[in-house]
Amino acid sequence: MPLGLKKALRGGFEDALAQVPAALKAEGFGVLTEIDVAETLKRKLDVDFRRYRILGACNPALAREALEANLDVGLMLPCNVIVYEDDGHAVVVAVDPMQNPAAHEDPRIRKVAETVRVTLGRVLAHLE
Repeated sequence: MPLGLKKALRGGFEDALAQVPAALKAEGFGVLTEIDVAETLKRKLDVDFRRYRILGACNPALAREALEANLDVGLMLPCNVIVYEDDGHAVVVAVDPMQNPAAHEDPRIRKVAETVRVTLGRVLAHLE
């Protein structure tokens, strides 16, 4: 079962890191956090790892709608988008909120999750 919405890009890692925030912005998302996994693993464990970033993206209007439906939905925020290097090319994966059981149990959350899924799908479609 896929964990998210995935797209392999023609370009490299740095190009993807430039494209993704712009594509998110075009769909009403902003990047709240950025975690450099390779740097963290090197610093904390002294191990080498491929270039890998976790971007915490948020669309304030959708986040508000979800939180008004159920305050515990904050566990699903922000929407993570990962960018990693694979054989010299970048791969981008966005969380699929429909994979969360809450999206199937609560119709109010399902509505927001479906919207987020479609919106993040458009983000990936913008990427080359």
